[in-house]
Amino acid sequence: MIQSETLELLEWPRLCQHLATFAGTKLGAMAAGDLQIPDTLEQTLVLLAQTQEVYELENQGLTTLSFDGIHDIGDSLERADLHGILSAEELLAIATTLSGARQLRRTIDDHPQLSVLNRLVADLRTYPEIEQEIHRCIDDRAQVADRASTRLGEIRQRQRTVRDQIYQKLQSILQRHSNAVQEQLITKRSDRFVIPVKSPQKDAIPGIVHDSSMSGATLYVEPHSVVELNNKARVLLREEKAEEEAILRALTAKITEVVEDLERLLAIVTILDLATARARYSYWLNANPPTFINRGEEGQTITLRQLRHPLLIWQQQHEDGTAVVPIDLIVQPQIKVVAITGPNTGGKTVTLKTLGLGVLMAKVGLFIPAKVPVELPWFDFVLADIGDEQSLEQSLSTFSGHIRRISRILGSCTPDSLVLLDEVGAGTDPTEGSALAIALLHHLADCSQLTIATTHYGELKALKYEDDRFENASVEFDEASLQPTYRLLWGIPGRSNALTIARRLGLKSEIVDQAANLVAPTGNQDVDRVIAGLESQRKQQETKAQEAGQLLGETERLYREVADKAQSLKERERQLQQSQERAVAEAIAVAKQEIAQVIRRLQQGNVTGQDANQATQDLQGIAEKHLPSRQQKVAKPKPGFRPKAGDRVRIPQIGQTGEVLAVGEGDMDVTVRFGLMKMTIGITEIESLDGQKVELPPKKPAATQTTKVSPAAEAATEKVATIAPIVRTSRNNLDIRGARVADAEMELEQAIAQQIPLGGALWIVHGKGTGKLRQGVQEFLKQHPQISHYELAPQNEGGSGVTIAYLK
Repeated sequence: MIQSETLELLEWPRLCQHLATFAGTKLGAMAAGDLQIPDTLEQTLVLLAQTQEVYELENQGLTTLSFDGIHDIGDSLERADLHGILSAEELLAIATTLSGARQLRRTIDDHPQLSVLNRLVADLRTYPEIEQEIHRCIDDRAQVADRASTRLGEIRQRQRTVRDQIYQKLQSILQRHSNAVQEQLITKRSDRFVIPVKSPQKDAIPGIVHDSSMSGATLYVEPHSVVELNNKARVLLREEKAEEEAILRALTAKITEVVEDLERLLAIVTILDLATARARYSYWLNANPPTFINRGEEGQTITLRQLRHPLLIWQQQHEDGTAVVPIDLIVQPQIKVVAITGPNTGGKTVTLKTLGLGVLMAKVGLFIPAKVPVELPWFDFVLADIGDEQSLEQSLSTFSGHIRRISRILGSCTPDSLVLLDEVGAGTDPTEGSALAIALLHHLADCSQLTIATTHYGELKALKYEDDRFENASVEFDEASLQPTYRLLWGIPGRSNALTIARRLGLKSEIVDQAANLVAPTGNQDVDRVIAGLESQRKQQETKAQEAGQLLGETERLYREVADKAQSLKERERQLQQSQERAVAEAIAVAKQEIAQVIRRLQQGNVTGQDANQATQDLQGIAEKHLPSRQQKVAKPKPGFRPKAGDRVRIPQIGQTGEVLAVGEGDMDVTVRFGLMKMTIGITEIESLDGQKVELPPKKPAATQTTKVSPAAEAATEKVATIAPIVRTSRNNLDIRGARVADAEMELEQAIAQQIPLGGALWIVHGKGTGKLRQGVQEFLKQHPQISHYELAPQNEGGSGVTIAYLK
């Protein structure tokens, strides 16, 4: 009795109605609307595991459970078990239910990690052969099909033949007696084909009158010529009905044989639908799975942070309600009773209902709308005495009503029960009421696991300081706005705000002051001052905590930015390294091609010393251009090195290290030995092992001797000094054979622009042909500002088919 009362007081049926909207079948919705509370922790754990697996299946993007085609076939199975005959609609519903259940099992089988759901559907039998037989005999319109039996097909074929004969005769009559009929129409009355005849002309068409219109102006006549055919049609109709009944009876017999398995299938599908509804409702609430704790163990604290009332969430989302204010419920293991105080309409009753619904949700396998971690014990009973103006179902209760309900609570209370009492001891003399409340809470501290009680009695605030099983909490009240904030504060009892509210609302000061003087002898003012000081300290701590949280958030943001930049730099470094590697690979490939060209030139014809020297220079040029060791800029050598006999030195030109044997006269050359060889070289051609060069003193200029050099010789010398050997490669070779002059000029412009950083020359292959392309190319080169001069290539490089353009 008290259990059902508690569910009504907590408005549990409303929550079940909300849950039912997430069900996929009629059976699931009915089961959700009348949700049963488990009796054991093991049952609850199974329900939670089912909810968790469906939640992960659908919210990790794996798949969803579909209940399409599944119907409530319970009544049909019961009638089949009583040897009744099922209709075609009922049989078709059974077939689609079998198909839907099979699809559900396949979906679950495809995910072996769903251990609980796989065990649930392991014994599910869906009888595909029965489903196929039903679909063979019954079409999609829930009609027995012609293919159901040979006899039925023959009967319906004869029906069609007779019907055609009837139509032919009646159409002939309608045409012959068009003036006597009301309209050109063939219809049925009492399963016999008739035609509408005007009443005054009924004798024009002899026959049997089966019906008349409301006005009597039309008679529905069966002409004598079709009576026999109508009789045949009636006989065939009875034969058809009998054959259809035989087919339905045979199909029903197949269902009767497996009624128990189909009933189990229906139960499993309902369990799956309930689990899916719980998972989807939990996701909609943004709820988290609970963990059950044993409060008898050390450190096992009830933890419900940011707990929200599920019915208020629904009201906010679907009924344009106000925003839900979450509460924090942190109850230490030793606490048995929590006394919540504070002003009216401050949220005390909502706190009781929120906790009660949260515990019930966890018991039936629902997630709780609170932040992780969600930790609470498994209460075997939730017992409540809640009755005030905030309840949607309950009005104000009298003192006697409260006492009768509390008596029933005490009769059902166990050591694992949760007791919720609203305004304990209210409704009678305050002195006696507070004494009764104190005695009741002491009793509940001994016989229940946890009791939450709301009260206005100040005497209950002191219980915390007398017994460590008691705790105080209060609902916050904003004195500036004279409005409750609906926040729950722990460890601080609520204080009276009546005088403050009265003063701010304009009550005369002398009345408020007199009331304060009357309160003073009781010591309440001192208590209120202490509470006010505690509240002030709490607010200061909250402010500092918010500032610290903001600072921590800013620090975390800066850390993330630095980490992101570091990651970006690493990525950039990796990309640059890859780019350099690609560039080196490309340079190696080009160098290989150019070396191959040098080798091919050496293989053509007789090789002279000059050719070999030129090839050597070409190879050195390739090395200078592509080898990183040659391209790297060498730091300026340290000056001041003076070699002497016995020193180890390096000869950069040949890449060898040797020993100085002797220094020549005037310190201008040295004799060096490396390996078995000796050689005398200039002193400036060696360096120390750490890169120091020999620094020669500057030469004194001659006072009187001068040497005149002709301008031609000077120009030749400058040209020799500035023009380096030019080697033809794939980079400075442009093939424009077959192009028009205008297109060739565009390609030339691009090639010259690419060649400018490299310098040297550009080989332009235009072919011989008519000479127009060569003439156009040379005219373009003559006017180009980046070209110093051009000439035809030697015969071994193309002759008149190739023009070499030299860049400035």
